[in-house]
Amino acid sequence: MPGHPSAAASRLCLLITCEHGGNRVPAAYAALFREQADLLTSHRGYDPGALTLARELARSFHAPLIYATVSRLVVDLNRSLGHPRLYSEVTRPLPRRERQAILARHYLPYRRKVERWVEECIAAGQSVLHIASHSFTPVLDGEVRRADVGLLYDPGRAGEKQLCLRWQNALRMRAPGLTVRRNYPYTGRSDGLTAWLRRRFPAERYLGIELEVNQRLVFGPAGPWRALRLALRQSLADALSTVAGPQAVESCMRATKA
Repeated sequence: MPGHPSAAASRLCLLITCEHGGNRVPAAYAALFREQADLLTSHRGYDPGALTLARELARSFHAPLIYATVSRLVVDLNRSLGHPRLYSEVTRPLPRRERQAILARHYLPYRRKVERWVEECIAAGQSVLHIASHSFTPVLDGEVRRADVGLLYDPGRAGEKQLCLRWQNALRMRAPGLTVRRNYPYTGRSDGLTAWLRRRFPAERYLGIELEVNQRLVFGPAGPWRALRLALRQSLADALSTVAGPQAVESCMRATKA
């Protein structure tokens, strides 16, 4: 699909991930977080709504879902090794040996599982569309985020750019009242799991899209939140069909059932 989407449609694998699916703290670190209840339930503890959305996308497209529910305050699975925010202010002061243990138990197995899945699909001659489900806080550092949905991608990768343009347009058709922006509220090239995988796999075989949803909708009335999730699923199917032909969605389903 990347670069020449129609040619690769019959070999398209869809993978859904959710790196910030919960705010669970492993028992070994419970004492560290005893006074951090407010932090754990905030946007810094996890991405509210992201796992619900990821599960529904995976179920709708019969795609595999890889997710984590350990709080990003323990270790952030969407940050690279060496990144200053890999650990939070709660776990960063731990001795190096304990921080390495966190990596070995929670970070490395997750990252390797995602990488291995992509690697195996590509080795089998397939292309991968990876959608990482996230959500963002409506206000950060006093600034109101002016979007309902963000689609993050690398503008230098034609396949990612084309798909996000089509997905944006399809979502606007399905839900005209939504504000849908590309590479907002973050840039698609920022440090993250998709950015790291782009360095590992060529553009013609790997597309990495981060889907960001405003938490204002997650915590709002149930009806609009449910409608948004449905519109995201339908518009993704629309976008895949327009980019790679009507067989693309079916190909995703076939490829990921195995």
